[in-house]
This record gives sequence, structure tokens and C-alpha cells, in this order.
Amino acid sequence: MCNLYNLKVDPRGYFDALAAVDDAANVLGIEKDYAAPGKPGYVVRYEDGRRVLSTMRWGFPTRKPRKRLAREGELPFLYDWWTNARNLHSNLWKPWLLRTEHRCLVPFTRFAEPKAVSDRQGPGDTNWWFTVEDQPVPCFAGLWKVDADHDRVYAFCTTEPNPLVAPKHPKAMPVILLAEDQERWLTAPVEEAVTLLTAYPSQLMQVA
Repeated sequence: MCNLYNLKVDPRGYFDALAAVDDAANVLGIEKDYAAPGKPGYVVRYEDGRRVLSTMRWGFPTRKPRKRLAREGELPFLYDWWTNARNLHSNLWKPWLLRTEHRCLVPFTRFAEPKAVSDRQGPGDTNWWFTVEDQPVPCFAGLWKVDADHDRVYAFCTTEPNPLVAPKHPKAMPVILLAEDQERWLTAPVEEAVTLLTAYPSQLMQVA
């Protein structure tokens, strides 16, 4: 499960590459060059017939009760984040997949999958890092919504891993869109959109 990826801190690097304009009310500076569950990332979506770049929180939130009694000032629950959409027939994801206005592109520079202990070379060597070699700004196929706290949140789809990812992380990999498929993901009928949810060609990727 991908729960860490890198991105450009400055959103201006995405405007031209993804043919997007600034969603002035919702593009906030991101201080770190990575996204993690519950932290902000950039998404590109359609609004009023044009592509806009927004900042949203990564992960559809769910609440789970604390294992101990809440202390004074604490909420009685914790947030958990559904960051990866796999079972798209689930009611968690299906309503947003069906609506083109709730599909989005999630730009990244590289994504991580955790290393097995036997593959680690030292204390800080905890992840495999995967990059896409044929696109300057690759994107995951994403979904977004407004949550119960009125925050905009997003997740991205996953699929069976390709031959590069599978030996490192056999469970799944993010759906990375070919450049020519990005517009189709944003606008196509759902029957066509789901055909794009496949593994990226392994010969167009690298791992380190």
C-alpha cells in the first residue's frame, strides 16, 4: 500500500505541465516535498469546464474509537485515512468514481513502498522508491470529495503490480496514468474510465 510519495513544493511547476489554472481559494503552499496520510497534496480536477489545481488532504477519513479513555480536551476517537482506492465497488469509492467531477489527477515525482527487513542496508533504508521515466509530471488516477468536516480530501486508485513493482511489493501499486489517458480519466464515462485502472508499463519505470 503506497502511503508516501514525493511532490513539488511549489505548485507553479504543475500549471503548465497539466494545463491547469490556480484554484485561488484552495491552493495553499505545501511546506514538505512529500505527502503522507492526513497531510496535504496537490490535485488537478475539472471545475466550471476548466482544469484547476487545488490543495487537499490525502486520505478519506474514518473515525475509530480510542483504545483508552480520552483525556481532558481529547476527542473520543482517532482518525484513520483511506489513502488507496482498490475495491471500487465499495460505497466508500463508487459514488465518486461515477461522477466525472470527482475524479482527479494526483501529480507526484516518485512513490515509496516499504522494504522488507531483509532488504534494508541500514537504519534509514526503509523504502523502495519508484519513478516514471517517460513523463516530466506523472499522475496517479485519483478521486476526491468533501468530508464531514467540510475539508476537501483525496485518494488514488491502486491495481495489480507490474513486473518491476511486484517483487518489491506484491500486493498492489498505484494506478499511474499514461499522459494520453489523463484527460480520459477526468472526463470519460465510467465504463471507459475503469479500463484505465491498470499497471503502468514496467519498462517505463525505475526503482532505487
